[in-house]
Amino acid sequence: MINLKTLKDADLEGKKIFLRLDLDVPIENGEITDDSRLLASLDTLNFLFKNWGNVIIGGHLGRPTSKWQMANGKWQIDKENRKFSLQPVTDWFAKHYSTSPIKGRIEQFEGWKIKDNLFILENLRFFEGEEKNDPEFSKKLASLADIYINDAFAASHRSHASIVGIPGILPHFAGLGLVKEIEGLSKVLDNPKKPLMVVIGGEKIETKLPLVKKMLFFADTVLVGGEIAQELKIRMDQNHNELGEIKAKLLTADLNSEEKDITPESAVQFSEELKKGSTIVWNGVVGVVEEGFEYGTKQISQAIEESGAYSVVGGGDTVGYLKKIGAINNFSFVSMGGGAMLEFLAGEKLPGIEALQTA
Repeated sequence: MINLKTLKDADLEGKKIFLRLDLDVPIENGEITDDSRLLASLDTLNFLFKNWGNVIIGGHLGRPTSKWQMANGKWQIDKENRKFSLQPVTDWFAKHYSTSPIKGRIEQFEGWKIKDNLFILENLRFFEGEEKNDPEFSKKLASLADIYINDAFAASHRSHASIVGIPGILPHFAGLGLVKEIEGLSKVLDNPKKPLMVVIGGEKIETKLPLVKKMLFFADTVLVGGEIAQELKIRMDQNHNELGEIKAKLLTADLNSEEKDITPESAVQFSEELKKGSTIVWNGVVGVVEEGFEYGTKQISQAIEESGAYSVVGGGDTVGYLKKIGAINNFSFVSMGGGAMLEFLAGEKLPGIEALQTA
């Protein structure tokens, strides 16, 4: 189990706090479609307010392709990338606290004042120094506060300025949500009940293939579905040693004729296997659920529920879908992380967590 100093160890009274949160939520037509990550942040926020902290929230949304440009004395972003503004997230927090956001600025950082002790910065990825982990940019962010708190588990696998740069400058602590993530996922790492099964879906083959390889040594059975399964089969046909020597049983689903869901036969195979599991980790839907291709994903959900296993689910698409069909409470632990969850379970050291462990 990882030991971290938490915000409960910090002297917060009267302090300015830089709070890194998971603000990367799905937005359609300016509306948030799944607010799970924002809801998860409220425990930490309310603790900070109760202990008289002044909070500056920093976070990101999506992957903007352009950065701030100065024009006529104002920071501006091009029209195409305005969809990555954190305005909808700010509106969500303002509604929660029954107030209205006021656009403002803290030094050179634009954002919104929610109330006297809460300010939300605009998308940090609008700044070039964020993803480059630029030391000067880290210093500018750190200058806004006295204390740094990381409650953004889903972003803690990134070596960005607001994740690893600031804690190298300010006293740093883990938020309540980050601690909850580590505790919930550690139950899978620390002597899990066997058999341990891992379901990986989605389409990000380049991101998930290295993790699939590691899971094949960590788990007893790995089940791969969705576009990633199709790509994996192609690679294995081209190179029989693509995965190297493996320890676990590997099942890869077939796609249906429309290539937007797994076949009923694959869904049955996955379901029968999962019902044998004692510990199950699931990340990634196996069909294009937003277009109604949800048969395979729903079958996996039902099979995990019927297994009675200790179950962990993560990944924005998966969590969002399970909330939509009212099945999210059927899982033992819901992680706010996607790639971060898989990397943690694969034994990778997350830069954000490592940064909190330094003196």
